[in-house]
Amino acid sequence: MANMKISVVKLGLIEYQTAFDLQQKLLKLRQQGLIEDVLLLLEHPPVITVGVNGKETNILVNEEVLEQRGVKVYHANRGGDVTYHGPGQIVGYPILNLTNHGKDVRSYIRRIEEIFIRLLKEEYGLIADRDTAYPGVWVGNDKIVAVGCAMKRWVTMHGFAFNVNTCLEHFHWIISCGISNRGVTSLEKLLEMPQDIEKNEELVIKHFSSVFQVEPIIVEKEEFLKKITGLDYE
Repeated sequence: MANMKISVVKLGLIEYQTAFDLQQKLLKLRQQGLIEDVLLLLEHPPVITVGVNGKETNILVNEEVLEQRGVKVYHANRGGDVTYHGPGQIVGYPILNLTNHGKDVRSYIRRIEEIFIRLLKEEYGLIADRDTAYPGVWVGNDKIVAVGCAMKRWVTMHGFAFNVNTCLEHFHWIISCGISNRGVTSLEKLLEMPQDIEKNEELVIKHFSSVFQVEPIIVEKEEFLKKITGLDYE
């Protein structure tokens, strides 16, 4: 049986709200079968998001300081607590219909984690693992990939954030994911040198495709946005 296809769209640096609005539209289009599965890959300007179970007390700097730095705070309809996104971090938003991928939420989260466990081991020789208490991927005591998703009528949105060259000092603004006794890390820190974002996007696509057994179709950003502009949904 041939692998299902997934459209992969690289959006570059994009504001959080713009990406969220796009996800909402894609989710509805996917629910109605008007598009195939989609994986959005992008970076965000510095931003803090609070999940449905999040506590604003886990943001450690006041609103004025964040405003001075141009950092916005958004309440997101994903699972999890408080997290940070910023340049140098590969953010992935899979819009998948899970009726074609096992229809199991826990399995879906485990597979997202598996992408990066394999990537780090096979491409860089780094041993990473999951923690049953906390979603995400960990190298020792430090998180390198955050995972948080939402799902409506078995279609997913939100997804993962892979710290490649992320400014780790910005995580001092928050108690990341509400976990006070563990740290965060990045590929740059572990390998002691900056890493190529485009190369690592390709590695994410490679291992995502392998784990989910899909065939990636790279679609140019402008072509993709033009295509969905002409689609109507209820």
